[in-house]
Amino acid sequence: MHFKLIIAFVQDEKTDDIMEAAREAGATGCTVINNARGEGIKESKTFFGLTLATQRDVVLLLVEEHLSREILEHIGKIGEFDAKPGTGIAFLIDVEDAVGVMHQAEELGDIVEENL
Repeated sequence: MHFKLIIAFVQDEKTDDIMEAAREAGATGCTVINNARGEGIKESKTFFGLTLATQRDVVLLLVEEHLSREILEHIGKIGEFDAKPGTGIAFLIDVEDAVGVMHQAEELGDIVEENL
């Protein structure tokens, strides 16, 4: 079984919605890293020298490759990544190998076969 890693940078108030959307689309779990920050095309606003940037979370999803595109598109839709600037981004990375995912592979076997 081959996996892909979806990395999503999301507004912290949308993290739960993104996690739920990923599960709906076939993800079996995720890891969330809190309190990330970043900058897009426009620089963050400042007030008396303090940056006024919204908090971000990083959501990591190790998913089966045949389900990856559907999961990516679904979280993008729910997170409104293309509809509203600054709401977040998500992308896929190929995973060459992984350990500790045997229980996921067993559960995903039937699901992937149905989708093929």
